[in-house]
Order: sequence, then structure tokens, then C-alpha cells
Amino acid sequence: MTDFGEYQAKSVIIATGVQNRRLGVKGEDEFIGRGVSFCAVCDGAFYKGKTVAVIGGGNTAVEDAEYLSDIAEKVYLIHRRDAFRAEERLVKRLEERSNVEFVLDSTVQEFCGDADGINGIDVMNVKTGSTSHIALDGAFVAVGQIPQNDIFKGLIAIDDGGFISSGENCLTNKKGIFVAGDCRNKNVRQLTTAVGDGSVAALAAVSFVSEN
Repeated sequence: MTDFGEYQAKSVIIATGVQNRRLGVKGEDEFIGRGVSFCAVCDGAFYKGKTVAVIGGGNTAVEDAEYLSDIAEKVYLIHRRDAFRAEERLVKRLEERSNVEFVLDSTVQEFCGDADGINGIDVMNVKTGSTSHIALDGAFVAVGQIPQNDIFKGLIAIDDGGFISSGENCLTNKKGIFVAGDCRNKNVRQLTTAVGDGSVAALAAVSFVSEN
């Protein structure tokens, strides 16, 4: 049960995290954990020698596709536009991978599968309207993350992407309020960096309480 009680504290650490942005298409929720993943580094090893797809067009999607190309037999990179948002150097590096195929101007319409998990995706070309089926063992959705910080707007500084503004010291622009984990603006969002933030924020909060 959610507790909406009111509490008094000398210091607060915000660690609300992020939610992976979803495509919102048929089969996505059904096959999460059964072939649909949001973390190539976390789950890529399960697809050694198999066929996978990465959906997205930013740096994360291109980097995920490159990472998976060292593990999987075949990698499809599906993007809704005819050009990637990712840095050109990353795209050029990926173009050199012989087992990576770009599927541009295309969107996923459905994740297909059965009781054993995902076995493919249906995609549609947004320019021609034609649809096709790609047989897969796994799919990685990389279309961004949504920080859970709306409740703090107007209280502390939040950047244009919705992330709490903070450096590696985990301080916010308000005394006594600290932030830890993926909800702050940072370059690397992984479990290990979140744990590190937790330690930094906790020590900073203890120091603040001791001094005030």
C-alpha cells in the first residue's frame, strides 16, 4: 500500500530513478523479460549466436547494436527515420559491422511470439506503408528514458530532459536536498553508478545534518 503520510526531516535524498520509454505496440508488455529487453549490456549475453533487433536511432541504440554485434549472429537496427540522431562517428563504425543490417524509415507494429517468448516483429515502412516480418530471438528497445521527477519541478533545478541538475557530488541547488541514481543528469546510467551515487549522497546528507 502506498503511504502518502507527511514526514519531517533535516535532509532528503531523491532517488526516483527512470522508466524506460516504451513503443506502446502490441506484444511489448507481454514479452518483456521473454525476449523484449531495455538493456543490451544486461541481457545481451543471452543471445550469443542468435538474431536480435535494436529499436531506436540515438547514441544508445547505435551503441547497443555495436555491442550486440560482438555477441549475436545477426543484428537488425530499426529506426523510424532515414537518418540516425546518433553521432556520425558511431554510425560509421557500426556500418563496418558485416552482421548488422539497418532497417530505416520503419516502425515496429507488433512483437510476435508464443508461450516460449518472442520469435519476431512486424515492421511497417512509414513511407510506403508496406509491412514485413523479421524473425528474431530477442529485441532491445532503446528509445529513451523518462525520469520520474515531475513532482519536484519548481522545487529544485531540473534540466530540459527532466533530469535533476547535479554533479558527481550529488548536490542539488537547494541546501539539504541531494540526488542519487539515474534520475540526475549524468553520462552513464548503470546499477554500479547508481550505487556509487547512493554512497556519495548519503555521506553528503550525513555531513549536512551534522553541521546544521
